[in-house]
Amino acid sequence: MQKILIKNIKGLVQVGENIPVIRKGKEMQELPILENAFLALEDNEVIAYGLMEDWEGITDWRDLEIVDAEGRYVLPAFCDSHTHTVFAKTREEEFVDKINGLSYEEIAAKGGGILNSARKLAEISENDLFNLAQTRIDKMIACGTGAIEIKSGYGLSVDAEIKMLRVIKRLKESNKIVIKATFLGAHAFPVEYKDNHKGYIDLIINDMLPIIERENLADYIDVFCERNYFSVEEMINILEEGKKHGLIPKVHVNQFSVMGAVSKAIELGALSVDHLENLGDEDLVALQNSNCIPTLLPGCSHFLGIPFGDARRLINANLSVALASDFNPGSTPNYNLFTIWSLACIKLKMTPEEAFNSLTINAAYAMGLSETHGKICLGSKTPLIMTKQIPSLAYLPYSFGELNVERIFI
Repeated sequence: MQKILIKNIKGLVQVGENIPVIRKGKEMQELPILENAFLALEDNEVIAYGLMEDWEGITDWRDLEIVDAEGRYVLPAFCDSHTHTVFAKTREEEFVDKINGLSYEEIAAKGGGILNSARKLAEISENDLFNLAQTRIDKMIACGTGAIEIKSGYGLSVDAEIKMLRVIKRLKESNKIVIKATFLGAHAFPVEYKDNHKGYIDLIINDMLPIIERENLADYIDVFCERNYFSVEEMINILEEGKKHGLIPKVHVNQFSVMGAVSKAIELGALSVDHLENLGDEDLVALQNSNCIPTLLPGCSHFLGIPFGDARRLINANLSVALASDFNPGSTPNYNLFTIWSLACIKLKMTPEEAFNSLTINAAYAMGLSETHGKICLGSKTPLIMTKQIPSLAYLPYSFGELNVERIFI
């Protein structure tokens, strides 16, 4: 049994026995912090915590590792509820295209974007794809990420989509952190189905989904519902069929345009609606009458130079907000959620407390992990971050570009 006592903690963050499943509206300002605290772990399960003045006698001292956290904060690790971590190659050539004035949609129109990644992925072996993804996950964990959702969607054929999902399943089995898998076969239409949308959707429904259910390859199903990609009607068809195979909807919506997809996704039981760089009044009403969580991706807005999601509008409407990285090779080549924390404060005008809630308990909700992640309480096994010595919690998003992680407990 591994026993660890962390003492002299400057601030033990998001701690308590009554942390809510989700925070919304004004509640997102709430962030319980226990100052001058201790935390006791057995096999990384929280068995005790409290003020330093009360710490003696709380644990068996034999075979105990003592960690002195003087001047440091201990936080629940981040949950990254929207990533595309499994891909074959980076796309920095498109980064140069963007600098030279081409839009995301123009790059896609000339064969770049998602189709570019699909071509590269088709050429790589499953083992090589696994090894590349594992290296990225190791880096994500080192930056404080303690749970990851990973989407397929760079396959766009039966063989390649299933290859991606099998890689994600292997990653689930080989990592100590929780990984959730999302089937995103409806990420874009392959070139050969450009004028035959029904043909590709039939391939998803009749060929991919049965294999995914049989091999238990995914937890969620996603659709990129956007102009020039999948229509609202096509999204509805795919999500309905995915639900028949036991998959919960989580969808890309409103990145470039408002099409009415938010309310339809909610009607179909979507756990989250992601992107929302554009938001209509009817979308806001639909969210207010649902248990679906809006998830904003400021790293994507920053990299593409598109509008940022309106976090203040959502919060002022008494809604919850989750934040995620959208880590992918085309529109968000960033996996560091400390950077996302900073962007949320700087660009979305969220307070450090609101943004941290969005990256922990609200993001855990967006992954179906509310019972186990995003908070520190008795019995919890959520991965933990111990920071370096820092003057305050707000220093973490303030010092963008600086990694202030000293140790990760998993």
